Amino acid sequence: MIVCVAEKPSVGQYIAKVLGANTRHDGYFEGNGYQVTWTFGHLCALLEPNEYSDNWKAWTLSSLPMIPPRFGIKVTEDKGVQKQFNIIKALISQADEVINCGDAGQEGELIQRWVYQKAGCKCPVKRLWVSSLTEDAISEGFRALKDQSHYQHLYEAGLMRAIGDWLLGMNSTRAYTLRYAKGVGKDRQILSIGRVQTPTLALVVKRQAEIENFVPRTYWELKTKYRDTLFSAQLPAEEDEYAINTLEYGQQLVDSIKDLPLTITSVVKKKGNEFAPRLFDLTSLQVECNKKFSFSADQTLKLIQSLYEKRVTTYPRVDTTFLSEDIYPKVPATLNGIKDYFPQVQPLLGLKADGTKTGLPKSKKVFDNKKVTDHHAIIPTGQRPDNITEDERKVFNLVALRFIAAFYPDCEISTTTVLAKSGEIDFKVTGKEILKPGWRVVFGDNAATQAEDENAEEQKTLPAFTEGESGPHTPELQEKTTQPPKYYTEATLLRAMETAGKTVDNDELRDALKENGIGRPSTRAAILEKLYQRKYIVLKGKSIHATPVGIELIHTIISPLLKSAELTGLWEKKLREIERGEYTAQQFLEELKTMTAEVVYEVKSNKAGMLCPVCRQGIVIRGKTRYGCSRWKEGCTYAEPF
Repeated sequence: MIVCVAEKPSVGQYIAKVLGANTRHDGYFEGNGYQVTWTFGHLCALLEPNEYSDNWKAWTLSSLPMIPPRFGIKVTEDKGVQKQFNIIKALISQADEVINCGDAGQEGELIQRWVYQKAGCKCPVKRLWVSSLTEDAISEGFRALKDQSHYQHLYEAGLMRAIGDWLLGMNSTRAYTLRYAKGVGKDRQILSIGRVQTPTLALVVKRQAEIENFVPRTYWELKTKYRDTLFSAQLPAEEDEYAINTLEYGQQLVDSIKDLPLTITSVVKKKGNEFAPRLFDLTSLQVECNKKFSFSADQTLKLIQSLYEKRVTTYPRVDTTFLSEDIYPKVPATLNGIKDYFPQVQPLLGLKADGTKTGLPKSKKVFDNKKVTDHHAIIPTGQRPDNITEDERKVFNLVALRFIAAFYPDCEISTTTVLAKSGEIDFKVTGKEILKPGWRVVFGDNAATQAEDENAEEQKTLPAFTEGESGPHTPELQEKTTQPPKYYTEATLLRAMETAGKTVDNDELRDALKENGIGRPSTRAAILEKLYQRKYIVLKGKSIHATPVGIELIHTIISPLLKSAELTGLWEKKLREIERGEYTAQQFLEELKTMTAEVVYEVKSNKAGMLCPVCRQGIVIRGKTRYGCSRWKEGCTYAEPF
């Protein structure tokens, strides 16, 4: 008998239908030589500290760092989980072969492997790896099963991620809580510290401090109007970045040219193409849904996961915006499947995916095997999206329209740059004209939001200027005020996590930084939810604000490892290298142990800021030769040399 283990009941039910296992039993389906069962969530987890050693039951600084000689796993203590695990264990004990049909990603691989280990699986295990749950995709996946050893590096990366989270999370939370938290015993506040959540919180706290400490400044820009067109002066900026810092200086510039003509010195027209927006990876989809519909990252993930399970979109937890070349021949069928919902498909019908000039285009900006590893970008499967909710429809439409637009012609534009001069001052204006809308027709009135510069002045069509023409103009000063940075929204915070805190608008540069991003596309939404739940951040409108508790936590943490997005990003890079077989799990584990010990040592050796061990009210402060309590004037006697 072949036992298939799916990621959840609904997926297991559909796989069973495809395989012809139609007889329902308690916790599994059977038929046609298969038994199809399922997990739901994390059936197994790493042991708790007290399950390794009695010395780790109580929270004490002397027991830290907690580094088990060997990590163990357990079945989650839940009656429903225990029951389902026992069903899986019984099926596996009599199986000739097991097929891992779990979620096709790092976390899914880890969940399944732990279940097989705990169930004592002795028979061969193969892996089903699919990017969609359509009948064709599942059937094709079962014809291309691979031995689980092919995914060993993926498992090792997931295991090291879990162990890393345990080591740093458990040790840091206990160390900082014991040393710095307010309250005693059951009333003590828990300072929850996580490998990804804390540097994410640090990004929010840093941005908020920049906003609160921002001092606005006034500056001026010199403009002049000529033939109903506003030109901007091209003045060299001073050391403080603004060319005109005083009204007096600005007025001198206006006076110097107000009676002089403006002469057009150059008119350059340049034709170019704008490419369609990239296909979605999970992060860019979450960003777009937050901007358009105010969906949270977690809400978008749940919606696109549901669309995947309803077989209308492909696997969602991806970090690439490209498709592999083997998808290209399937494009006509996919488009044909959604034609009744999107009239924009009509011009593409009849165009074959044969690479000819009259066929569907095959752009490197869409199809690139080098940019695809385990999964490709999120696209429609071609199944009819009938049984979906209103919110799911919104997400599906975004995915489908991006896919359709990828096969439309480029948008042809003409960019005009006009240079002018009045006296000694140079001026410039830029305009853009859409010659052929191309892919923009797919989005209709919303095309402007897809791929345009935010600078409205550069979007308008200019009058026909002639080089050498000259005439009167009206110079003016425009008063401006420097603006503080904007609070993070979920959209901008997700981008910051993706690029380890760097502000990047260019897609190519963003791709390069993804390797060092903090967290994974599949986990970032959960990280934000944890920060909300722990009251470290709150939403005010669409803006994310750090709470006093969150700010205090970041100010308390002395280890840069725990709150630096860049350092955490480097760690993520090593996890990806483990996944590719370029770095060993053992090397990474030794680094983890060293880092954990260093974090604990930093806390133990730094008493300043901790709660006074005598009065339990004051804070320990550092003097010239000893530590003392901040309440020494109130009579606290604590003092300790260092």
